[in-house]
Amino acid sequence: MSLDVKYRTEAQASGSGRDGVTRLASGMLTVTMNSPKELGGSGKGHNPEELFAMGYAACFLSAMRFVAQAEKLGNVPADATVDAQVAIGALPEGGFGLAVTLIAKMPGLERDVAEAILARAHEVCPYSNATRGNIEVNLELA
Repeated sequence: MSLDVKYRTEAQASGSGRDGVTRLASGMLTVTMNSPKELGGSGKGHNPEELFAMGYAACFLSAMRFVAQAEKLGNVPADATVDAQVAIGALPEGGFGLAVTLIAKMPGLERDVAEAILARAHEVCPYSNATRGNIEVNLELA
């Protein structure tokens, strides 16, 4: 696949990864990282799964707005939201994997229109494209 790059960013992790500091090269965001208690950490910092959930939710909401407008599927309401639930766990074959549930809320939109927007957004969202075939992603319309 050849990618026509429109934007690039860079981040650096230091320390021991999950227990350390991650920062953007631009200097605009620095995050103290710490494993959640469920994975043996103190839970006093943030973890990659939280950051992934935030990024996926924001990107998917943008994808919903993009496809709705570009494909004339309707208007995504201004108060629409996407909740991203990211789970991490052991894989049967070894190593670790992720699972994601995206819960979209589009108040006031007819269900069939909202479902069409949700399905098309999943086809164009960069996070969905990156994860497709690699992790389980469930879509829900609230």
